[in-house]
Amino acid sequence: MPQVVNLKLYNQSNDKNNSQIVIFQKNVATDFDELSIAWRVIQNLGRGNYHPFTYSLALDVSANDSWNNFTPTFDASPGELWDMSLTSSGNELQLSTSPATSPEEVQVRNALPQGAIDANVFRDNLLLATKTSIAPGQKAVFKFKPTIFIGVASQIQQGKVMDSAIISDINTEISLLGIKSADIVMSGGGPGTGSTPFHFTLQNVTRL
Repeated sequence: MPQVVNLKLYNQSNDKNNSQIVIFQKNVATDFDELSIAWRVIQNLGRGNYHPFTYSLALDVSANDSWNNFTPTFDASPGELWDMSLTSSGNELQLSTSPATSPEEVQVRNALPQGAIDANVFRDNLLLATKTSIAPGQKAVFKFKPTIFIGVASQIQQGKVMDSAIISDINTEISLLGIKSADIVMSGGGPGTGSTPFHFTLQNVTRL
């Protein structure tokens, strides 16, 4: 069974704007700052309330082609290379007989003779990262540290690409390495001149 971290987000802030809380990860396999996907967006979390969620170490992968066909999602592990290939029945995403060029990455290669593809990675059945317009012969690479970024935002859609300005504003990075369960407590915020920045801390940590 894949390891799952059980988390609870507690709102102990002074926020009166019913702000959204966004959680995402950054694909560290790329050398440039690509835009991140809003993995989870928590809404309507009143003061004093909590929101339980999980972080599974398991990943899933899927792809879609330029003919607007979508593959199923498949369990994927670091070190695996997946090929989008033309078979006798059409385009299919299959685990390659060759490993990925890095044991820490999940890689998706466009092995089609023509047409670009998009590669998608999921965690807990929610879209975590995507790479679009992969040309034939090219591949997407995905690697994630066991950390999440969390912050307060507005007008964010879960599963959608976030604006670079929003990503740069969210600097709280929480490591989940070696953790079985924990509470994430949100504090700060509030109206008027006495308002302080939102703050997220890890509490009641149970380690493996």
